[in-house]
Amino acid sequence: NADTLDARGQALEAITQSANKKEKTVEGFAYQVKLHNAGKQTMEVVFWEYQFIDATNPGNVTRRQFLCGVKIKPDKDKELQAFEMSGPGGTVSATSPATSLQEQVVINRVEFADGKSWMRKEWNANEIRAAYQRAMATPWSPNEMCRAL
Repeated sequence: NADTLDARGQALEAITQSANKKEKTVEGFAYQVKLHNAGKQTMEVVFWEYQFIDATNPGNVTRRQFLCGVKIKPDKDKELQAFEMSGPGGTVSATSPATSLQEQVVINRVEFADGKSWMRKEWNANEIRAAYQRAMATPWSPNEMCRAL
């Protein structure tokens, strides 16, 4: 009975529907940092970046910037996680060893529950204005913590 055209057609249809139901995987990079609120106010918004620094040429820095909506109470920790399609950099030097990248996280701006904010002196918020507007153009899902800028 399994060799009939109808049985094979039903089996193929079941396989097709099963394949269509599976989640499609997206390749990318997960960035994370554990942040501690050492202040006296609850943190609500954090702008941060993950930097890749070429050890052979420290002026060559690749940055991945993120915006996170979080509530971190005073003296509490929170792990921030973000997803980005882009990795360390678009080009790799064939003469540099693979381990020549140094990584660091930099906090650019923090907005607090009382309406005050702190911003790193060297950071220029105008550089991310268009990216910020794109990130805020769609509503955030309830379980979404961070967005790439």
